[in-house]
Amino acid sequence: MPQNNKQINKVNNTNTYNESSIQILEGLDAVRKRPAMYIGSTDIHGLHHLAWEIVDNAVDEALAGYCTNINVTINHDRSVTVEDNGRGIPVGKHKSGKSTPEVIFTVLHAGGKFDDHSYKSSGGLHGVGASVVNALSKYLDVIIYRDKKISEIKFINGGRVGKSLKSLGKTNKTGAVIKFLPDFDKIFANCDWNYHMFEQHLRESAFLINNLSIKLVDKRTNKEALFQYTNGLSSFIEYLNVNKKKISPILNLKGKQNNIEVDIVMQYCEDNNDTILGFANNVKTIDGGSHLIGFKSGLTKAINEYARNKEILKAKDKNLEGNDLREGLVAIISLRIPESLIQYEGQTKSKLGTPEARVVVETIVNERLAFWLHEQPEVAQQIINKAIKAREIRNALRKAREKLTKQDKENQRFLITKLVPPQKHNPEANELFLVEGTSAGGSAKTARNRENQAILSLKGKVINALKTNISYLFNNDEINMIIAAVGAGVGKDFDLDEVNYHKVIVMTDADSDGAHIQLLLLTFFYRFMRDLITSGMLYLALPPLFKLSSKENDGHEYLWTENDLKIRLASVKGKYDIQRYKGLGEMNSDQLWETTMNPETRKLIKVQIEDAKVAEEQFKVLMGDDVDSRKVWIEKNISFDVDDLN
Repeated sequence: MPQNNKQINKVNNTNTYNESSIQILEGLDAVRKRPAMYIGSTDIHGLHHLAWEIVDNAVDEALAGYCTNINVTINHDRSVTVEDNGRGIPVGKHKSGKSTPEVIFTVLHAGGKFDDHSYKSSGGLHGVGASVVNALSKYLDVIIYRDKKISEIKFINGGRVGKSLKSLGKTNKTGAVIKFLPDFDKIFANCDWNYHMFEQHLRESAFLINNLSIKLVDKRTNKEALFQYTNGLSSFIEYLNVNKKKISPILNLKGKQNNIEVDIVMQYCEDNNDTILGFANNVKTIDGGSHLIGFKSGLTKAINEYARNKEILKAKDKNLEGNDLREGLVAIISLRIPESLIQYEGQTKSKLGTPEARVVVETIVNERLAFWLHEQPEVAQQIINKAIKAREIRNALRKAREKLTKQDKENQRFLITKLVPPQKHNPEANELFLVEGTSAGGSAKTARNRENQAILSLKGKVINALKTNISYLFNNDEINMIIAAVGAGVGKDFDLDEVNYHKVIVMTDADSDGAHIQLLLLTFFYRFMRDLITSGMLYLALPPLFKLSSKENDGHEYLWTENDLKIRLASVKGKYDIQRYKGLGEMNSDQLWETTMNPETRKLIKVQIEDAKVAEEQFKVLMGDDVDSRKVWIEKNISFDVDDLN
């Protein structure tokens, strides 16, 4: 007992909490202290959010009708330059006594988007975007063309003024050039700019504003792209559906209520999934919000009422559910909302919170879509038939799930022989390893942390979920075992809250067969458990290719690529031995734990969907029925040499 008191006294002495503990973070220090509060994270997505903040300010100028050209450049030193021909940032003295550009780039919640005078509608709301970018950058330079003169101001080291605002001369141009270098050393370590992410964001911005020209240049790789569209949203739909079989023509639903402008384009395709993208004042709301809720409810109501009116659905039939009605639908919902009404949830603006938007969108969709259905009876019939078929498939999937959950002895014995569960029931901490082969499965069972790691051994290659008939797919033992182990259902009945493991890890050999098994499993998860991917719960394990033993490293070390081995051998002195692993089964349990299963030392790849269109196309090319497209892709993306044949 005295020992416990002594420990308590020691804790009290070293963790003093009094008046001196209270800190006031001045200026932008709070942003550097907790950057994730302002940009969501400090990973690659947070890094690119900096660029979007500056780009979207230029897009707001275009949205207001003052900008026609935006140039975005990724420079050699990893800085980014954004140039526009908008009105230019005001350069006069602010009432605070500082120059207006200094206020905009150094003071949180300072901006011109808090009323309807400067911008009728814009993506900005909180007034922290530009200042947050400055706070998280090593330097940020601003050149302004306004009032027939050129002005410049420079910031360094997280927002400190390097050079105060000064005039550089005269000009007839208008606009702004902002160049910034993120703090890759302290804030965004191990991150870099991704050209594809820039392409996707800038292309979408150009789609949303007719005739806006956005040019992207990457000086590191000499890649360039120009985005400009005359029929913005219709062009967007055509881009998303370029290789899909269409059921309907492109439908455009427009309207304005309560000062909220609604512009929706949609098209039905022969597809199993829906793609619905939402934008509010050109900001992509990746987590949805009130506008998407209104769209879904308006669409469900309009089609069900039409089906009842035309007696396609009889009195005894249940209404078609929203999920079934949206199967194969590709839609873009773009709203322009005045500053007095716009509400986002969170600084990253990933979800629209404006309650008025739901009512406005639902009303416009219900009215305009109902009229269109009556004008297009043949297409309407096809859409409803597709929804009825989707319902039948969903019911079949539900029956398959019910079959899996029956507590008969045969199913239980089958589950016990295949799945080695963890000792503790803690989904957030538990991990499920899907392991290729019985020998690797045996090693994994011995190597695992019994408290939170489960092992499910797979026998050979699983069935191709993209080409296989639904009923046959769910009679496959391996597929059924995966569904049972994950424990959250399948297809449209998949419930993320019921998942047994918040990390599902595909662990296969580091060879072509292992890669094929990975792709087969990814195809199944993408088609029938996509929420597992979008929620960040699906991973690929990276087992090493080589074990290098030498006296220099006191035993051994593991290397993951041919290049890693080549670099390491250049510095090895004395004798050494190289073991190349042909498969996981060649590792003993200690090696498998050390290299592939131990959270402290393993390497995992989180499976993510950065571009839904690209992902859909790649799965169809690699796993679909079109052999010619697959051959073209292989010839374009894979290089074969003599070593590959040995």
